[in-house]
Amino acid sequence: MHDAPQCSAVNDILARVGDKWSVRVVMALEGGSRRFNQLRREISGISQRMLTRTLRGLERDGLVSRTVTPSVPPRVDYALTALGRSLCDPVARLGNWAIANIDKVEAARATFDGETDQAR
Repeated sequence: MHDAPQCSAVNDILARVGDKWSVRVVMALEGGSRRFNQLRREISGISQRMLTRTLRGLERDGLVSRTVTPSVPPRVDYALTALGRSLCDPVARLGNWAIANIDKVEAARATFDGETDQAR
């Protein structure tokens, strides 16, 4: 039997690492540290607010570090921690699975949607 508090903690972690923006930030940082605006340019479709929220959540979970260099204006760099780097391989494998199976998933969706429309 699974321990309920442990399952809840696992669900919280999976929600973070399974979030589309978190995955994209982690993969963008795989090549090294980036500044906020560099990340924003590399991750198409993400808003400033969502990138800020995502980075804060990843930092809170120990996956991303934030380094402020005193200058005018202050320079802020984000990088993966060792824990964050350990997430890159599983995320890449999941992405590769999605790419390899996109046609099957889309066909299944079309079949399901067609059957659902006929049942109405």
